Amino acid sequence: MYPSRNCSDLPHPGLPTQPDYQALCNRSQPDSVLSHVDPKDLNLTVEQLRDKYLGPRRSSFFLPVCATYLLIFVVGAVGNALTCLVIARHRVMRTPTNYYLFSLAVSDLLVLLLGMPLELYEMWSNYPFLLGAGGCYFKTLLFEAVCFASILNVTALSVERYIAVVHPLKAKYVVTRRHAKRVIAAVWALAGLCSVPNTSLHGVQMLYVPGRGVVPDSAICTLVKPRLIYNLVIQITTILFFFLPMGTISVLYLLIGLQLKREKMLEGLEARVGGGCDSRHIRLQQKTLRRRQVTKMLFVLVVVFGICWAPFHTDRLVWSFISHWTGPMLHMFQYVHITSGVFFYLSSAANPILYNLMSTRFREMFKEVMCRRRRGSRKYSPSVTRTTTRSTVCELLPAGNGLPLSNVGEEDLGAEGEDAMKHESSFP
Repeated sequence: MYPSRNCSDLPHPGLPTQPDYQALCNRSQPDSVLSHVDPKDLNLTVEQLRDKYLGPRRSSFFLPVCATYLLIFVVGAVGNALTCLVIARHRVMRTPTNYYLFSLAVSDLLVLLLGMPLELYEMWSNYPFLLGAGGCYFKTLLFEAVCFASILNVTALSVERYIAVVHPLKAKYVVTRRHAKRVIAAVWALAGLCSVPNTSLHGVQMLYVPGRGVVPDSAICTLVKPRLIYNLVIQITTILFFFLPMGTISVLYLLIGLQLKREKMLEGLEARVGGGCDSRHIRLQQKTLRRRQVTKMLFVLVVVFGICWAPFHTDRLVWSFISHWTGPMLHMFQYVHITSGVFFYLSSAANPILYNLMSTRFREMFKEVMCRRRRGSRKYSPSVTRTTTRSTVCELLPAGNGLPLSNVGEEDLGAEGEDAMKHESSFP
C-alpha cells in the first residue's frame, strides 16, 4: 500500500493521540511551521520533540505486521516469479490473455520486492528518511504507478475476455499477441504519467519547532503541498482508477455471463435435436468448455482483486475527506490502515494461487519449473498429449457432461480460433 507514515498523508500505526499531534494532523498546510512557542518544548530533549510531533520512531504493530508481510512476501514473490517464468519459457503459454497476467505479475513483484521492504523499514524506523528527495519521489511514484497499472491491466484483460466471448469474429484480429503488447505498453505509460501529480505533492521535510529550530534527524517523506490539492488528487484518481474500472468490469462480465448462458442453451437444444456425435461438434464443445473455464478463472481473479483493493481505496478516501481528527478517530483509523495494507499485499500473492487452483495447465507448468525437468521431456507430458490430440482425435470415452474425458478441466488461456491452433502446433 502507499506507505506514507505521517499525518500529512496516511497515519502511522501506533501514533500518539495527544493534542499536539492531533493539531499537526489537522493542519491544512503541511509545509507550514508551528507558529506559537510552547514553553514545554524548551525543556524537552531532541528525542522527546520528535516523539511529540512525529510520533514514535517504531510502530507498536511492527512484529505482527512484519510476520504477516513476510508470509505474503514468500508466497507472492515465489508465485509471481513462477508465473513470469512459465509464460516466458513456454511458447504455448504466450497468449494474449497470459501477456496481461504476465504484466500483472510484474506489477505484483514490484510491490513485493520494492514496496514492502520500504514500508517495513519505515515501520521499524519512521524517521529520519535516509533516501533523500529522489528516494521520496521514487517511493511515491512506484506505489502510485503500480496501483494504476494493476487496475488497468485487469480492465484490459476483462475487455479482451469480452471480445473473445461476445465477439469471437473480431477476436481473430483484435485479441492478438501484438495488440496485447501494445495495450500493456500503453497501460504502463498511462500509469506512470498519472502518477506524476501525487508524486509532485511530496518531498522531504524536516521538523521545525518554534524556539528550538530545526530538529535533527527528523526528515520524513511527506506531503509538502497544500492538503486540499492532495485530497482532490486522491478523490479523482480513486474514481478514475477504481470505481470506474470496477464498474466497467462488472458490466463486461455480466454481458459475458449472458452470452455464455445463451450458448449453453443453444448447445442443449442442438444436442436434443441432432445428437451431436460428430467430431466437429465435439471439438466445438471442447473449445466452448475451455473458454468458459478461462472466463470463470479470470472472473474470480477480478472479484479477489476488488475485495483486496477496496480497503486500500477506502483508507485513502476516508483520510482525504476527514479534515479534523480527534484522538479516538486516529486510534481507530490505525487499524483500518493496517488492515488495508494487509489486503493490498495479499492481492499480490493471491493471483498465482488462483492460477494453480483453477488452471490445469498453469498447475502442471508450475510443477515442471519447480521440479526443473529437462526441456525435452515436456513434449511427452500428459498436458501436451491432450493439447496435441484434442483437435484431431475424437475419443470415445465420455465424461459426465458428454465431453471427452481427456479434455475435462483443461484450460487454454487466451487461445481462440486460429490463434489457438497456432499455439498448439508451436508447442516445443
